[in-house]
Formats: sequence, C-alpha cells, structure tokens
Amino acid sequence: MLYDKLPIVFLSTLASEKKDSTNSQIASYLLDHLEEIKDIGIQDMAKECHVAMSSISRFCKEIGLHDFNELRELLVSTNMNFEQNSLSSSDGERLKAYSLKVKESIEMVEYSIDIKQIDLLCQEIKRYEKVAAFGLLKAGTVAFNLQTDLLMLGKQIYSNISYKQQLQYILSSTKEDLIIIFSYTGCYFDYPDLRALKNKLNAPQIWLISSKQETYPEFIDHVITFDSLQDQNSHPYQLQFIAGLIGQEYARIV
Repeated sequence: MLYDKLPIVFLSTLASEKKDSTNSQIASYLLDHLEEIKDIGIQDMAKECHVAMSSISRFCKEIGLHDFNELRELLVSTNMNFEQNSLSSSDGERLKAYSLKVKESIEMVEYSIDIKQIDLLCQEIKRYEKVAAFGLLKAGTVAFNLQTDLLMLGKQIYSNISYKQQLQYILSSTKEDLIIIFSYTGCYFDYPDLRALKNKLNAPQIWLISSKQETYPEFIDHVITFDSLQDQNSHPYQLQFIAGLIGQEYARIV
C-alpha cells in the first residue's frame, strides 16, 4: 500500500526537473507504462527512454531505491485508480456530495486534532533558526503554503518541491534543524534510504503531520494526528486546514 506513492514521486520529479532532463524522461516513461514495466528489463527501458542504463540506476537511487529490480517489483502492485466521489447525473448532486465530503473531513480534523501539539510546534518553529517543511505533490503544496504564511509573519523556512532535494536536506540535517513533514498516509519515510535514517540522522527534530496510523518511524520526535476518511478527495483540505491553523497559532506568539 505504501509504495502506491511511487507514481507521486515520479510526478514530483517531473514537476521539479527541466522538461527534457534525463530524470524527467525516465519519470515520464514510467508514468506512461506502469502496467508494462514488470515485463521490461533495464536495457529495454534505457533504449525506450533514450538514456544510458547507468542513468536509470542513478534515478532509482535518487528516489530512495536500491536498483531497477526493486523499482520494477514495487510498481507491479502500484494502484493508480482515481477515486470519483459521486456518479450522479445531476450537476447539483455531484457538487453537493463533494462539498459535504470536504466539510466532513475538516470537521474530523477539528474534533480529533490536539491543539496543544500545534501550539508546541509553533513554539519550536519560533525557537529554531533552521526550519523546513516538506511533502509530496498535494502535501508539498501544503508545505509551500505554510512557508508563505510564516514568511508573512517574519519567519523564513525552507521548502522544496523536489523529492530528491528533500531527501538530501533531511540526510544532511543536524540538531540545529526542525523538519515538518506533511504526509496524509504517514508513509513519507517508507523508502529504503529513509528506513535507515535512524542510523544516519544527526539529531534533527522531526514532526510528522499525518492521519492516524498504527505505527510511525522510531526517529520521529512528534506526530500530530487527525481522524480521516482515508480517501483521495478530501485529504488535501485536511492538511491545508492544519497548515493554516499552524499559521494562525504562530501569529499569536510573535
């Protein structure tokens, strides 16, 4: 289930790389051939992408995988189904159904989130000089929105749309860093390079903002959780609600 976000990593690569770059070509090919990749070898894929096999191997390592074989194995079980909220033929009914789903999801955050944890995070944002906020695609947009809100409040923090750059920042962080991760499923760290972070990190403080899950990585210092519908449609609004709440609460202490 957690590796279903591999296509999101590919989309993040497309969004952050130059259009005709090698990584962009590889990511684009993978997204167009998700169903066929299990039957394609690295040599054939390199030929189709018009790149060297070493470029594909390097791409796999840059997104946190060991090699092409692992990439291919994981993509076999990848699910890219779009979740349609309503099949009604009525425009008004579809609009109402979607609106109710979003409202319900935000109310779930309101009734389940620990505001004291939000306040504590805001105190830490104020205390740390080096603060970063990350996420992938929709969650990454939430991180950028938080960056904008805090900038208007006089606090500069770092964010980056590139998953590769996010990994590099996290792996080079120290005890001087505060890192905020927005991840609806909580699976942001579920990659080989990141699963071994406990032995690599030099004591940054990491906060994970996620819907409630059974377990979280041991190296996470704080987790802010919320109840959710576990669907595609409403989760960006839940994360954005929390990011906006962080901005509102931070404004109270500066």
